[in-house]
Amino acid sequence: MTLPPTPLQHPEHLATLYEITRTLNSSLNLDEVLENVMDRVIEVTGAERGFLMLREPGSSELVFKIARGMDRDILEAPEFQVSTTIIRRVEQTREPLLTDNAQFDERFARGQSIMVLGLRSILCVPILVKSRMIGLIYVDNRLQTGLFDEDHLALLTAFASQAGTAIENARLYRIAVEKGRLENELQMAHAIQRGLLPKTLPVFPGYEFAADWRSAREVAGDFYDWFDLPDNRLGVVVGDVSDKGAPAAIFMAVARSLIRSSALSAATPEQALQHTNRLILQDSQSGMFVTVYYLILHSNGTVIGVNAGHNRPLLFRTAQSTSEVLPRGGRALGWFDPLPLETIERRLNPGDVLVLYTDGLTEAENLHGEPYGETRLVETVHRAAGLPAAEILKRINTSVASFMGAAPPFDDTTLLILRYTGHR
Repeated sequence: MTLPPTPLQHPEHLATLYEITRTLNSSLNLDEVLENVMDRVIEVTGAERGFLMLREPGSSELVFKIARGMDRDILEAPEFQVSTTIIRRVEQTREPLLTDNAQFDERFARGQSIMVLGLRSILCVPILVKSRMIGLIYVDNRLQTGLFDEDHLALLTAFASQAGTAIENARLYRIAVEKGRLENELQMAHAIQRGLLPKTLPVFPGYEFAADWRSAREVAGDFYDWFDLPDNRLGVVVGDVSDKGAPAAIFMAVARSLIRSSALSAATPEQALQHTNRLILQDSQSGMFVTVYYLILHSNGTVIGVNAGHNRPLLFRTAQSTSEVLPRGGRALGWFDPLPLETIERRLNPGDVLVLYTDGLTEAENLHGEPYGETRLVETVHRAAGLPAAEILKRINTSVASFMGAAPPFDDTTLLILRYTGHR
């Protein structure tokens, strides 16, 4: 019969419950806690067999965690070793259930597992934490001499309450440990990724440089790079991987390395990106792609650019106080082969400013969902164009931050400023 749990009346039961609570609270290891729970359940009830089921966080399904007999032997296929009728009843009512004559209990007349397993006495109690059911404890006996009674019911119900707290604490501890481990790994990944970016600004005759890289998460898909090329030229790259987070960070590292190695051996910038595209398509099955702007600088002010689906750089002619948005051209690396590309060439005059960036800058939104946009970027560069490259970058970042206000960044941001001074 189903009985309401009665208060613990026997001093030895109170002592037992105290000892159980002390044992349970001695560990924050979830596996150890579950083992302790089942050891003490079988010990205090004298059950032949015991089962513990838990709901995984975010799931409503009960899963067997412990299933064993008096001699601690593990019971295989526990789902076929219990009365599912009783488990469902307790799960639905969230009330403890006791039957001391399961074979002839009319409530479970249709419970085939009771008959097949020859079960006589069954006790099942929910594990509740703040009125939330996180699992249940089920014990049974097949022997006439091992009948459960109301004292067992009261003791096991009180025990389940203590067990619920211990299990929840162990779960929270495991989550905290895992979170700490992940945070540590992400911090290491962030440091490694930042280490892949240039550590110093390039020294190249006739130019000033400034660069800024910011990740919306711990790691990013944005990157920039520069490297010396034959014939006294400098290669400059800005890229943006299609995804965010750890997958994008890994893809970013691969793309950066492939572009650099291809650029150093290719005769033209188009060949460098086309070769990189083929390598990505050969080896990557992630479906991710990367937009790239690859720029080659000459000390005489000539710049040659190739755009593979990236944001269009802004060229500001300081003497004329005019701006030009360079053509987009091409498509991202990692989509298809062949890769159509168009090379553009411009001759810079002293004071001209070239701004390369990723879409995290122009698509940065304020609290009203409005994007910063190219127009505000042009206006900011126009007001700062006569300043050194580092100050131009600072003014752009200040403008974006002021526009965003309290709105959080939703994308990675990379910003490069190239200012041609003409001084060699």
